[in-house]
Amino acid sequence: MLEIDQPSPERQAQAREQVSIWRNRAFVLVFSSYSFNLLGSTFHSIALNLWVLQTTGSAKLMSLVLITHLVASMVLGPIAGTLADRVDRRKLMLTSDWIRFGLVGLIALCMTIEATPFYVILLLTALVAIVSALRSPAFQASLVEIVGKDSVAPAVAAITIADNMIRIGGFAVGGAAVALFGGAFAVAIDASTFLLSAILLLLAGQFPYQSSRQQSQEAKPTFRADFLEGFRAVWQNTFIRSIVLLLPLVMFFFLSTFMLIQVMAVQVWRASPFVFGLLEACIPLGYVVGSFLIMKWNHRLQKRGLWILGSILLLGPCFIAIAQFDTAPWALPVIFAVGFLFSFSTTIISIALRMNVETDLQGRVFGLLGTLTSVAPPIGLAVFSALSDTFGPALIITYSGAVMLLISMAAFVFMKNTRTLE
Repeated sequence: MLEIDQPSPERQAQAREQVSIWRNRAFVLVFSSYSFNLLGSTFHSIALNLWVLQTTGSAKLMSLVLITHLVASMVLGPIAGTLADRVDRRKLMLTSDWIRFGLVGLIALCMTIEATPFYVILLLTALVAIVSALRSPAFQASLVEIVGKDSVAPAVAAITIADNMIRIGGFAVGGAAVALFGGAFAVAIDASTFLLSAILLLLAGQFPYQSSRQQSQEAKPTFRADFLEGFRAVWQNTFIRSIVLLLPLVMFFFLSTFMLIQVMAVQVWRASPFVFGLLEACIPLGYVVGSFLIMKWNHRLQKRGLWILGSILLLGPCFIAIAQFDTAPWALPVIFAVGFLFSFSTTIISIALRMNVETDLQGRVFGLLGTLTSVAPPIGLAVFSALSDTFGPALIITYSGAVMLLISMAAFVFMKNTRTLE
């Protein structure tokens, strides 16, 4: 079902003529900006949460910080996406970086003043979350403007690899910085990453393939009209509608099931710390390997819709198989395969959206997707945790895999536009 077709001579010539993304100055600078930005966001999250827990001893207050970020992503996704389709996306990202540099620096200052009420920290955190939510769809939608459609696949794969590595490293570095230097200094370091991100964006200059609508001087529709147009476009375009339905479901089951695999490793397999660490590394390692292969095979991948649905289809049996193992070492290769398959489904979805959705609509599409994919995992974690406490992790993992298999089979039957995507 899944195949890699040999490229035609025409496509081979096109691949040779195509300029590497690493020779695209704008991409290299924006990619570096994104990396510092993501490091800052990850670093900020762990550093602030640890500081709250250390200074207040309250898990509830730490949860309140997490909920603040979640609510901002949920509420502002479509609004931020609409804004990203109306203004210069580079300027929107720049504004976000400058504001967060100031806000996070102010948080670090407040953390050094013992009399600062907690609600001030929480208010500043909410503002940081709001500004961060405005940046995300602007970046996602600007990739085509930076590299052009011909180079979207390797650019998305490169960003995916960096995303995983930075998230893992960011949590580790953030925790170490709090332990070594204290929360306030760690958050001050975090503020500097947003400053670096802004400087790199300035150096990148205007994006080479800026969308025609943003370049136009003609009168634009109202914000409300653009906002509603985004929802209409998602509903009327069968491909976009399929992805908006499918991707949050995949995130719901994937992340929730992976959490139960961790529970199973402790409760059922009695995994040693070393084996548990290997288990934790298998998913991101598989994801990075999958993304690297996508970047390398960009011009050889055919029938992308089958790659997307086939990868999702195979996730279900992998989860069912993992639930049947008695010890963790036997499960490690299958867990690696899960990360690999998850990469092939989500990364190719990201590429397909950029290739098949109008550039001037991508902010709204990615804004809506960001909202749905940020809401689905916490709901799944809550539901799956409760079920696992009652019935045990192995049974729930098995049922999760079976439901994922049914969903992917239904997608093969009913999502023709996705299945036939080239």
